[in-house]
Order: sequence, then structure tokens, then C-alpha cells
Amino acid sequence: MSIKIALLGCGTVGTQVALLLRENKELLSARAGAELELIGICVANLDAQRDPAIDRSLLTTNAYDLIEQADIVIELIGGVDLPRALIRHALESGASVVTGNKALLAEHGPELYDLAKAKNVDLYYEAAVAGAVPVVYAVRESLAGDSIKAIKGILNGTTNYILDEMTTKGLTFDAVLASAQELGYAEADPTADVEGLDAAAKIAILASLAFHKRVSLADVDVEGITSITAEDIVAAKKNGYVIKLVATAAQTDGKVEVRVAPSLVPACHPLASIAGSFNAVVIEAESADRLMFYGRGAGGAPTASAVLSDVVAAAAKKVLGGRAPQEIVLGETAFMDRGESVSRYFVRLRVKDIVGVLAEVTAAFAQTGVSISAVSQEKSDEAGVAAVAITTHAASAADMAATIEAVEQVRDVHEVVRVLRVEDE
Repeated sequence: MSIKIALLGCGTVGTQVALLLRENKELLSARAGAELELIGICVANLDAQRDPAIDRSLLTTNAYDLIEQADIVIELIGGVDLPRALIRHALESGASVVTGNKALLAEHGPELYDLAKAKNVDLYYEAAVAGAVPVVYAVRESLAGDSIKAIKGILNGTTNYILDEMTTKGLTFDAVLASAQELGYAEADPTADVEGLDAAAKIAILASLAFHKRVSLADVDVEGITSITAEDIVAAKKNGYVIKLVATAAQTDGKVEVRVAPSLVPACHPLASIAGSFNAVVIEAESADRLMFYGRGAGGAPTASAVLSDVVAAAAKKVLGGRAPQEIVLGETAFMDRGESVSRYFVRLRVKDIVGVLAEVTAAFAQTGVSISAVSQEKSDEAGVAAVAITTHAASAADMAATIEAVEQVRDVHEVVRVLRVEDE
């Protein structure tokens, strides 16, 4: 038996997929239970420069014809509109689909899941969330018998690299971003990464899987790292924390909260030690308790590994019959109001270094019912202005916002520099 595979896209990841399909054909075919045959590679430009190991006789620009000959379609084009149309065509043609397209799934995932179910084919997307880290499989299959309470993760390698370099070398955001672009770690237009949108798309996918609710990119509360300064990094470190861009999905009393934001992570937390461009995900489950997944979240070979894992799984289903575990929706999604979200907070202020100023600031916190856990003050500068760092106990976002408004009214507070969430240990 032969399973015919169509590959859409031959960029960094697509090239690695094509090469590994050829180099490891015997092993992958044995695992799938059938010969895996790459029948074509759809590209935008037949004359573009490519890895010399790519078989040019497989190249075509006609995606629709290629799809109609395939049992499995691998979509690695990127973007939203064209991949959506091609994946719909593949599913309607009876082909199973493997994709790494997080933006597409975060926006149109439910539509595609429903279509796959209606056509009795499968849609796989391990590579869409954390590259080689098998977290989709873990949530969808390994934890199918458990109840997931929360997921926290570092899901974007670019921002983690930037924050790590700022932390270890004392560099500014702009300096590290420029270096990352030169090294190829960051895109020429890094907006999706540094503004948190890439991580938001990924956590939306995981939230949908974990809670059996429909969560789209628009449902994620997103804040990027562009405002984080070297001073923020130093202040966090002095208080025993590391700043990370943390993606969070949690369900409390039936309400779902999904967010991405720079947060202070205790130095003893599993996510604190994640360095460079690596990804990590921590899952809190009712019975399994805390689980952690770690590995390379991007790059040609790591992502191709995840793609091929899905290809083997899809092929095995074709051979043996049956379906992959289905995405199910259990009722309407009730989202937590932003103001209801509860967290500890870290607040940086610049205040006039005079007697009584801290008493005024703490009174402002007491006025809104936000309890202070710790206060530290730096030596004042030549202008008589001191940096103050305040860590709170757990408080709602609404109460914290009211507190900041009250603090800003204190006459001798020059500036509220930064307000960041603090993750629990």
C-alpha cells in the first residue's frame, strides 16, 4: 500500500520535510505501515533558488491538481487566506491535512475541525504550537483522561532570546532586536513576535484543546515586550525574578482566561531557566498534577520533526482505519472579564525621596484593598528622586487598575514606571 503525500510550500521547514521524507523513507514508512510517497511539491516560483538536494521534477505551481492526487496534504505556505482555501479543498477531497499554520488555526480552526469531521478525515497541527515540543499531542491525547486546569508557557523563541540577552548581558531591547535580526533569530518585521501575537495564536490553540471551548486570537488579551527596559530587568532580578513573555490559559469556575504578557517569574519556577530561543510549556492537570515540556520551538529541522510525526500518524490512520482524537466543543465559551483576572503584581515607581512618601503610596494601595507583600527602595538620584519597587499579594486586575490611578494622584509620585504580573511558584 502506498500513501501519496503532497507538500505545499518549500521554504525552510518545507525543504527539511522533503529531505527527511526522502532520507528516512524506509523508517517512516515502516512506522506508518505503508510506503510514504512524496508525489509533488507546490511552490510559488519554479525558478527560485533551492537546496540542490530537492528533486526539481516534483515541483509544481498547481496546488489544486496536486491536492486531488494526494492522501495526505502538508500545508507549510504560511499566511491565512490561501492556506485556508487549500486546506478546505484538501479536506473536501478526502485528504487528511498536516499543517504548522498557527495564525490560520487561531482564526479559522473550528471551521476546519468541523469540515474534517464532516468529511471523515483528519487535521493534524503539532508543529503549529511549539515546534518539536509535542505539547499538542500531550493535550489532545495523553491527557484525554484528565482535566486540565491551566497552561503556562514560553511559546515564542524570538522574544525569549531577546529577554534572555537583556537579562544576561544588560543590553537594551533595541540593541538585542537589531542583533537578533542580523543573526536571523528575528524577522525583518518582528511585530508578530515582539507584540505577542505569535504566542497569542499558539495559546489560543492550546486553550481550545485543553478546555474544549472555542478560543480565537481575538479572545486573547495580548501585551508584547517592546516597553520592557534594562531597568525593569535589573529591578526584577534584585527582587528574585526573571522577566519572561508568558502565555497563559486557565479555566476557573467555568470561565476561561487566555492572555500573553511580560511577567515576573520567580527564579525557582521551571520557566525561569528557559534560555535563548527554546520553548517550554507547563501544564497543571487535576490528576497528573504539573507536567513540563521543553525543546526547540522553531527552526527547519525541529519543526519538520513535528510535521513528520503528524504525517506518520495520519498515514497510520489511513492504513488501519479510524480517526484521530476529535476536537470537541462542550458548550459556549464563557470568558473571564479582564477586570476579574487575579494575579500578584510588581509595580515600579519613581518618587520624591522625602519623609512620608512611602506612607502615602501604601495608603493609596490600602484605599483600594490591594495588599502589599514587599517594598524596596533604591538610593535617590541627584534630583532627589528614588526608585521604589512594590510587590503585591493577589489582586484583581480591576482593583490593581484603581490602585494605580490612586498612586498617580499622590503628589510626590513622579511616575508609575511599570506594572507587571507576577507568576506564582
